[in-house]
Amino acid sequence: MLTVLARNWWVLALRGLAAVLFGLMAFLWPGITLTALVLLFGAFALLDGTLAIVSAVTGSEAGARWWALLVEGIVGILAAVATAFWPDITALALVYLIAAWAMITGVMEVVAAIRLRQEIEGEWLLALSGIASVVFGLYAAIFPGAGALALVWVIGAYALVWGVVLIALAFRLRRHGATRRDKADRSTEATMR
Repeated sequence: MLTVLARNWWVLALRGLAAVLFGLMAFLWPGITLTALVLLFGAFALLDGTLAIVSAVTGSEAGARWWALLVEGIVGILAAVATAFWPDITALALVYLIAAWAMITGVMEVVAAIRLRQEIEGEWLLALSGIASVVFGLYAAIFPGAGALALVWVIGAYALVWGVVLIALAFRLRRHGATRRDKADRSTEATMR
């Protein structure tokens, strides 16, 4: 599982970059309308869900159990479809949709982090991302009456934190993969002598 993650570190980095860009857009254009926010969230959820499914499919080739990433990807795509078909949803419905998506995504990330714990150090980055998702989802569900501007800023902050954590994990996995390849190369050279 770790080898597959290290080989596909760029997928996590792209997911993190998409989250950071989404977060920055939320802060740069705080007067964004609710419809635009819905469509922006839908585009982000579609990209994130698609990349999660790509990770699940490439991980399944190695025989690993990637059901958590697959479920996360499907939920992301379903959230994107819901926003495309109902762009005029109310602020309350949007808050609950985003809250549900964040909580499910967070739980799946914590499950994946627990599985990674057996293989690498630093899995706490993915667990932290999952916990942040769950906390954000709970906050949004408990306080749905927040104004649209506050909602945009909370979503932007969440996306920035989540994106930075995913990017950090991706580069840590990349470094781990490079270290393993270097060790394998040295071992091969030693046996050839």
